Amino acid sequence: MQIRLGYELVYQFPQPTPMIVTLNVHYTRASDLVRPDQMRTDPWVPTSMYRDGFGNWCTRLVAPAGRFCLTTDALINDRGTVEPPVPAALQHPVESLPEETLVFLLPSRFCESDLLAETAWRLFGATAPGWARVQAVCDFVHNHISFGYEHARPTKSAWEVYNERRGVCRDYAHLAIAFCRSLNIPARYCTSYLGDIGVPPDGSAMDFSASMEVFLGGAWHTFDPRNNRQRIGRILIARGRDAADVAITTTFGPNTLESFRVWTDEVVI
Repeated sequence: MQIRLGYELVYQFPQPTPMIVTLNVHYTRASDLVRPDQMRTDPWVPTSMYRDGFGNWCTRLVAPAGRFCLTTDALINDRGTVEPPVPAALQHPVESLPEETLVFLLPSRFCESDLLAETAWRLFGATAPGWARVQAVCDFVHNHISFGYEHARPTKSAWEVYNERRGVCRDYAHLAIAFCRSLNIPARYCTSYLGDIGVPPDGSAMDFSASMEVFLGGAWHTFDPRNNRQRIGRILIARGRDAADVAITTTFGPNTLESFRVWTDEVVI
């Protein structure tokens, strides 16, 4: 399968403003790109790239005053298969976890696992450790939160989501991650392209998708508490502790986002 993916972000800046952009396809999928996802700017500005502490590709630039557009239009090969469930994947005792997973057990800006620990053990302590426990977390979060873009708030944390019971996909991911960490399961936040491939279109405008990866049975596995099902064609962009680590754009000054488009479409060959 081939998937066409891309974005167009249009800003207005009152003055020249530094930016960090995290929108390149993750390096683990770079070899699958048929047409590269090279970012274009209008007007043109010089850019530089670096890898952050989580291995994500990031771009630095200074946006000029006035209208500024970021866009890409790429083509990628994909297996076209549903993400595989691994129900036999076991939970590791904390003392046997690889060192690189330990940071994903700790509370973070949007995932206050310390505040939610008592709730997590009350809700999920009786479930079987491992895959079944993570699935129980996803089932609860999926049913607990009412989805709506009008509920989005850039400062909303997992604790607030749990109590307000409203949010968008990043809020589902944050709450599920916080619960998993409370239960001693390493969990990390992921942002991806995810189109309506193999599922009925939901009728809303396309957006980037938030999910999580948990460490079970010696490997990282994808869970999607918003959709609560394995999907086809998820194209990873970045991973981190929570959304603060993988913001699609970070702007160091005032600005207005005038328009925002994302596309992720199967290409019929």
